[in-house]
Amino acid sequence: MTMTLDLPTLDLPALDLPTLARRIRDARGVAHKRDIDAVVARLGLGRGDAAVPVGDDCAAIPDGDGHLLLAIEGFLDGFVAEDPYFAGYCGIMVNLSDVAAMGGRPLAVVDALWSRGADAADPILAGLSDAAALYGVPVVGGHTNTRAASGNLAVAVLGRAGPRLLTSFDAAPGDDLIAVIDLRGRFRDPHPYWDASTGSPGARLRGDLALLPGLAEDGLACAAKDISMAGVVGTALMLLECSGVGGSIDLAAIPRPDAVPLDRWLTAFPSFGYVLGVRPDRTPAVRARFAERGLAAAAIGRLDASRVVRVRDASGGEAVVWDLRAGPLTGCGRRETNDA
Repeated sequence: MTMTLDLPTLDLPALDLPTLARRIRDARGVAHKRDIDAVVARLGLGRGDAAVPVGDDCAAIPDGDGHLLLAIEGFLDGFVAEDPYFAGYCGIMVNLSDVAAMGGRPLAVVDALWSRGADAADPILAGLSDAAALYGVPVVGGHTNTRAASGNLAVAVLGRAGPRLLTSFDAAPGDDLIAVIDLRGRFRDPHPYWDASTGSPGARLRGDLALLPGLAEDGLACAAKDISMAGVVGTALMLLECSGVGGSIDLAAIPRPDAVPLDRWLTAFPSFGYVLGVRPDRTPAVRARFAERGLAAAAIGRLDASRVVRVRDASGGEAVVWDLRAGPLTGCGRRETNDA
């Protein structure tokens, strides 16, 4: 029997939407995404019609009847210093999320680690090792320097997908914008990291990730992005920029844990979280697949051709988060997205 997880509309207090929109724009996670624009311009990248488009969660490299997926994540030195075990763990977790966001499955990872001595490296390596075992992906090599002045970590992943990808470039006007989040977690206070992974059964973690390639292979979705440190709205903004579309996001519809304030949740990084562009006739089937595994999935908006990203409250009031016609966020996307 197929079951659907129906999420109640949250009774939010009156929102100062312009202030909230400005806080989303100014959030640290979104600010880091703005750094991408200068880099892609300097390297001559960012066009969605390139052979290997830049702006997706992984580089999708055509390979036979499918695609190789290649991605890398680097971690702030402060995060590595303050929570070294979780930094190592995230080296696996976030990379596998990137692969899943493109409809792929992981093959292997490599890491590059710098630390002030072997003792400082040990908790990072423990996190890498534990996550690799839970998620069932091997660490096959990398680079290590335990004589560095400070601790730093970068982890890369190789994956594979079939001919059908989930991409950041294929959301279209009229699509439902769906947010999927695992609410079975807790914050790693005082940080904005919602941890629904550590301590969870490996079989469940692997099965949850497998839902994304299943959607791609069955043709139920073609656009997706994993929720990053930019938060739900900031990540949706990047997806819409790459696809050259706009839309309005219903704040009350975003899946959210009980007792977590909205403003904190909108800038949180969930360990399992995605935004997807889905044709409305496929939305019930997509939501049902996540609900069957206890994952919250809700339609939080409808996409349009405006290239303006807005948030709205329960009363219907709206505020603009970003006008992509006036300027880019990351500079990545379809050709018309980058036109002045």
